[in-house]
This record gives sequence, C-alpha cells and structure tokens, in this order.
Amino acid sequence: MDFHKTSSYLVTASDDESIRLYDVANATCLKTINSKKYGVELVCFTSHPTTVIYSSKNGWDESLRLLSLNDNKYLRYFKGHHDRVVSLSLCARNELFISGSLDRTVLLWDQRAEKCQGLLRVQGRPATAYDDQGLVFAIASGGYIRMFDARKYDKGPFDIYSVGGDFSDANVVKFSNDSRLMLLTSTSGFIHVLDAFRGTLLCSYNVKPVSTNSTLEASFSPEGMFVISGSGDGSVYAWSVRSGKEVTSWMSTERESPVIKWAPGNVMFATGSSELSFWVPDLSKLGTYGGRK
Repeated sequence: MDFHKTSSYLVTASDDESIRLYDVANATCLKTINSKKYGVELVCFTSHPTTVIYSSKNGWDESLRLLSLNDNKYLRYFKGHHDRVVSLSLCARNELFISGSLDRTVLLWDQRAEKCQGLLRVQGRPATAYDDQGLVFAIASGGYIRMFDARKYDKGPFDIYSVGGDFSDANVVKFSNDSRLMLLTSTSGFIHVLDAFRGTLLCSYNVKPVSTNSTLEASFSPEGMFVISGSGDGSVYAWSVRSGKEVTSWMSTERESPVIKWAPGNVMFATGSSELSFWVPDLSKLGTYGGRK
C-alpha cells in the first residue's frame, strides 16, 4: 500500500486481485478496481493522486503498469523483467522510478517511456529506494546496501554499506523523510537502521522471520525517531531509533507479517493483512511526541 504525499489518499493492493483507493480523512473507500487478468502485488502512487504504478502477480507477465484510477485505463506498460517484481520505488522529484526483480536485475524507468532507461545486475533478491530528494537511490541485496548517484548510476555505486554480517535476502530498504537515516529488513527477521551518509549501523531489531512468500515491512515515523515494523507472527512493534529498544508492541491473531506504512506528516500509521487498520499511537507512551504539535 502507499499514501499519496500531498493528498489524503491511500491505495492498497490485495490478494483478491483488487486495487482500492481510500480517502483516509473521511474513512471511505472511493473506488475498487479489479486486476483479475494480471493480478496485483506492489502498488505506488505517482505524483498524481489518482494514478498508480503496479506490478503483476500472475506468474506469466511481469510487466509494470501505469493505471489511471479515474477511468480504469492503462496509460503505459513497462516490460523488461522476467521474474516477479519484489521492489518498486518512485522518485519524489520527477517522473523516474526503479524496480527490482527476482530475475536479479534492477531496472530504471521514466514514466513517459515504455522502455527501461537503465539496467543494473545484482546478486540475490534486491530491495530498492530513492531518497526524498531524488538525488540518490539505494539497492540492497546479500547483506550490503549499494548507494548510487541517480544522475551517474552507470558509473557504479559511490559507496557500499555493510549491515553487520546479516547476509540473508533483503526485503525492504527505506530512507527517513529527511534522508539522514536508512532502514533495511531481511528475511532472517532483522530490521537494521543506518546513518545514510556514513553507512554506520546504528541499531538492529530482531523479530520472528517471515515466511518465504511474505515481506518483513517497516516504516520510519515522519521525524525519523521511531520505526514501526511487522513480524512473522503477525505482531506490530514500535522501536526507538535513539535507544535501539522496543517501545511497545501489539499482538495479533494474524499469521502473516502485515504491510505497514506511516502516513506522511501524521501521527498515524496503517497496517494491512486480512483487514486494513489505522493506528494512532498512545501519546502518553510515546513521550517524545507529548511536547510536539
């Protein structure tokens, strides 16, 4: 799922092969679009609040699709991957985006063109992310995070960060809103937080590993002081970046790790598994927020 950065919209993709658009401010589902032919797995907003890019989940067509939610019309197809797409990240400053696949490639795209603009090969399952300025992107795989200048990616990474000997497959990599921090989750159940400028490992959290076909999700709070993560037992955890310790947790009857996303600029996050839930943290427990507006 994905929150739009400047509107109150949330888009979700689910195993029932549907894409749903929600207005979070009014707690309403505005539209449901089915993708029975192609399936749907990853979904991200473009800069427009009713246009998304999503990946397939049918096992025979790994194209990405640019879809208008207004009239359920495909605006463009992006063909190039030969296996399931497991990572998708859009640049916040222009029309570019990157995708990572189990075919061990990362492709760079322009929303205005069907053909990919660049190809990078990786070892293992990749996780990708742009920083908030769109100047740098990261590719994580096999225990390392490779940092690329978005304008000179063809020259290779300008830096490579190690994540403390955790060589399991990467699940997600993300930047904090101010681009000072990064997080990486792995199939072994670790959530690593690093200094995005120096590559220093600041802290690591450990939860129950997720199943083979699931993804361990985690998300920074808007100011980057907390991390919310899922777990292989379906629970949700809140971690302090400063202390490296668990702040609180919420147990669940779910058996799969939930999708997690913090709403931009809000003290609210969403989780999705068999149901979609919106959470407002208890301000008395997250004391740092107590004096903040």
